[in-house]
Amino acid sequence: MSNEDAQMLLSEIEGHLLIAAAREEGRTAAARFSASFDWLTQAQREDVERRFETEYLVLARASWQRSAERARELRGEYEETYRGLRRRLLAGWLLACTAVTAVGILLLPLAWTGPS
Repeated sequence: MSNEDAQMLLSEIEGHLLIAAAREEGRTAAARFSASFDWLTQAQREDVERRFETEYLVLARASWQRSAERARELRGEYEETYRGLRRRLLAGWLLACTAVTAVGILLLPLAWTGPS
């Protein structure tokens, strides 16, 4: 199994675990919500809970998609900032090397002249 395959498998497992956790959260929230309606029959309560859980999952998925989209946007922004910083660092390094070389070239004739 390649590293890429392993990463895909881990991502898939993580996705299943997130969905399972969201389902459990939805069930818990649905039960809490429907508990206040003591006049519902058991079948009605189950229907309300099922619908609540479904809506909870829809909202969770939409939230995850917005978070993933924002993460992609931020990644692009950070990568652009990183490229800009890297360009400036390279320019500064080249400028420093040029300055050291220029100073060396200017001082080299003085070193060869020796004492008079």
